Amino acid sequence: MAQAASKTGPAANHSDRFSHFAQATAHWTGQPAAFLLAVAVVAVWVVTGPLFDYSNTWQLVINTGTTIVTFLMVFLIQNTQNRDTMTLQLKLSELVLAMKGAQNKFAAVEDLSDEELEELHEDCKRRAEITLDHLQRRRKKGGAGKPKPRIAAQRAESATRRSAPGN
Repeated sequence: MAQAASKTGPAANHSDRFSHFAQATAHWTGQPAAFLLAVAVVAVWVVTGPLFDYSNTWQLVINTGTTIVTFLMVFLIQNTQNRDTMTLQLKLSELVLAMKGAQNKFAAVEDLSDEELEELHEDCKRRAEITLDHLQRRRKKGGAGKPKPRIAAQRAESATRRSAPGN
């Protein structure tokens, strides 16, 4: 309800209409019937070739039609892809925020700059390597009576935080 109340004015209305249209069109064009319709259009075009002596106009019809459809579909696909990416990101953020012990900085990772993402990626790789090394040492020793992997991961994370610059 609050979301609907925050959207006001003609621009929001046009955006909602376009979003709804884009979703509906993307859904329909992803169906087998849409593919069969496209095949039928091409088949009709091919069959009419001899009727028009394979003229330039005959070729221009399919070229123009496919160009226009492709051009418009790019925007529809981008809209639905943006929406799908955002919904997936929101779901992942909710999971990160709900997990006990998770680092909440990952919940808003999509807002980081490329440099910040690279730094975070390197940090995650270091932590994964520390955890992997620890697990491999445990396996070599037989692993009996040793800490559980979750505890090992937490220790590796603590070690990384202590060795990180600025700590």
